[in-house]
Amino acid sequence: MPGESNLDAAVISGLLEQLTRRMHSHGYSARLFPAQWVALRYLNAAPSDLRTAIDLARYQGLASGAVARTVRALITKGFVEKKGTIGRGRAERLELTDRGRALLKRDPLQMITRAVGSLEEERRSELTASLVLLVRALGGRVDETEAPTEGEDRPGAPVDTKPEAGLR
Repeated sequence: MPGESNLDAAVISGLLEQLTRRMHSHGYSARLFPAQWVALRYLNAAPSDLRTAIDLARYQGLASGAVARTVRALITKGFVEKKGTIGRGRAERLELTDRGRALLKRDPLQMITRAVGSLEEERRSELTASLVLLVRALGGRVDETEAPTEGEDRPGAPVDTKPEAGLR
């Protein structure tokens, strides 16, 4: 019945919203906004030559000004530091500080990773397929063919499993 599928969709949407709010709430306990967590995860996983504010902006599909503010905030909080320029350009290489790496060990996304990891393989597969469809329906890109390489299987890996995907 058409009404039932709409109700189911509304319930599922509400559950996804609740999950997101809980994760963000745990992130705020460290006084970080979701965009700041994404930046920390990106800088932790990206190849050295792509650890710049402009590459982070491209990766997130955001304006460079918004990302520059995020990076400045992370530098001010002591989680990120500038480590010289890359190539012939003016792009400054960004690195996590020890404090930033320590904070990532408390990444709120780890809670979801553990919960998903506790599901049976068939349920994880169904969940993955459903989430891929939802992300694509909302205009997102998902590269599900690439398995995380060593060091990229950390909790907090973004939808595109490799930060360099689509940036070169």
